[in-house]
Amino acid sequence: MARPKKTFKTIGEYIATFPKDIQTILEELRQAIRESAPEALEAIRYQMPTFRLNGNLVHFAAYKSHIGFYPTPSAITAFKEKLSIYKTSKGAVQFPPADPMPIDLIKEIVRFRVKENLSKKK
Repeated sequence: MARPKKTFKTIGEYIATFPKDIQTILEELRQAIRESAPEALEAIRYQMPTFRLNGNLVHFAAYKSHIGFYPTPSAITAFKEKLSIYKTSKGAVQFPPADPMPIDLIKEIVRFRVKENLSKKK
């Protein structure tokens, strides 16, 4: 499932380019982020769905073999133990699309990022 070479204006446009099963996963992820950060704005950054609140909050994207979730290096470090069953890098985690999305964990990470970004204001 190679990402189409297209410029997206909305998260909905991005999601619509994938097969139905992947669209369902991406919408579930989008909804979890919305619920955890209702004041965040949806955007496209780096051609990826992005939520912004006092700067970039989190990004996500679909790839051939995983769903990428990008909550910044600080969140990856803070949730290192809970994310240990997934492939991670400095600022990203890869969720296999065949497995159920860890929605509660994603919401917890997003709430952590909201606090982190809002504390930058002070």
